[in-house]
Amino acid sequence: MGRVVATSDALAILVAGAVAMRWDSSGADWHLEGLVVLLGMLLGLNLLRLAGAHRFAPLGDLGSSMGRTLLGWLMTLGALLVATFVIEPINSADGPWIAVWFSCGVALLVTSRVVLHHQIKRWSRAGRIGEIVAVVGAGPLAQRLLRSLNASPGGLRIFGVYDHQASALPTRCMGYPILGSIETLVNDVREHGIDTVIVALPFDAEHLVVDTLNKLSLLPVDVRLCPGALTLRLGTVQASHVGGLTFLNVIDRPLRDRTWILKSIEDRILALLIVTLISPLMMAIALLIKLDSPGPVLFRQKRYGFNNQLIEILKFRTMYHELSDAKAERLTQRDDPRITRLGAFLRRTSLDELPQFLNVLRGDMSIVGPRPHALSAKAGTLLYPEAVKHYDARHRMKPGITGWAQVNGWRGETETLEQIRKRVEHDLYYIEHWSLALDLRIILRTVLGGFTGRNAF
Repeated sequence: MGRVVATSDALAILVAGAVAMRWDSSGADWHLEGLVVLLGMLLGLNLLRLAGAHRFAPLGDLGSSMGRTLLGWLMTLGALLVATFVIEPINSADGPWIAVWFSCGVALLVTSRVVLHHQIKRWSRAGRIGEIVAVVGAGPLAQRLLRSLNASPGGLRIFGVYDHQASALPTRCMGYPILGSIETLVNDVREHGIDTVIVALPFDAEHLVVDTLNKLSLLPVDVRLCPGALTLRLGTVQASHVGGLTFLNVIDRPLRDRTWILKSIEDRILALLIVTLISPLMMAIALLIKLDSPGPVLFRQKRYGFNNQLIEILKFRTMYHELSDAKAERLTQRDDPRITRLGAFLRRTSLDELPQFLNVLRGDMSIVGPRPHALSAKAGTLLYPEAVKHYDARHRMKPGITGWAQVNGWRGETETLEQIRKRVEHDLYYIEHWSLALDLRIILRTVLGGFTGRNAF
């Protein structure tokens, strides 16, 4: 749905720009005006996304959807006006037509939101869209739950049922397919974007509930415990209402709604400012790399990102090209012979990480978060997921350029299990205690030297 909305917005901005250019009779260069429209479309899509105008949930609330859309489009106008004062070629394309473009853009963007809002309401009434829910358990408690959810109003879609003994059960439970075990559920959450998992296991299955919650705690999904399973000592918990029924909140996504928007704004604005400031430095480093040894300037490597999805991170190349290790099957060590003379300096000062600000602008990473690890990275002889029981829980947030573990000294090689466990422990602390103030504190400590030192090589 997000891609559909983004495509609709791109068309609306381009059509509004074409109308404004046709209306303009000042004789301005249409090539420059077209350039401004294209720049405005690119800025607009990013700023509308930043304002949350492309997210599915707000589309159901017309007022919220309108507000987010107008905010994003106003931010776009502001950015373009700044550009017209700063950049001379764009300045020559400035004129009243921009006001016409902005007004037409408002009309088309608002119209698209109204159409989408009413279409979503129709789809909800037809049961085609809504919050995607999975149920764990196929016993009497789960059957009563599913019966009640069947009688609830629209807006809720049951993806399927999962159970530890799925292979020995019928293929359906209360009309819904039994799709497999908890391991299958973990994969389906990652593949199909399930929003909420409701655990409805019997009173005497405490060990199953604990096992289920441990596995679900690694995922960016809301987990609700059906009130029938109260043998766990959960401490202070809140309640949620799903489909008109009450459930206990036992696991929440680390970022949602306002906090998600706040961190996204922080990432995009800071990354844009930093890239603007350091671009001369990055160009100089790129030239030095070319002079130092043959090969590409950038090193690209697949690593795990948010929700265990693979991303391609960018770094300045610090190794001889023919000795590069894209899978990181061998971790770097002090005085590693594969590293160039310039590469050793870049690693020691962490300047090799600067291209990752482009990853932040692209949306793959955050400025602050758990560092992304290479696929084959090991602690001693064990892969990281084998060395730390709840390792994947660190992927519940986007990876970062710097993080709580790094500024506390837990970076560099991982020769022992203790080193990776401490790193993951700090990552999980950050995820559970995230705040804008904590991010700024980490950034300040990084600037003051927290990302360099004896473990940086």
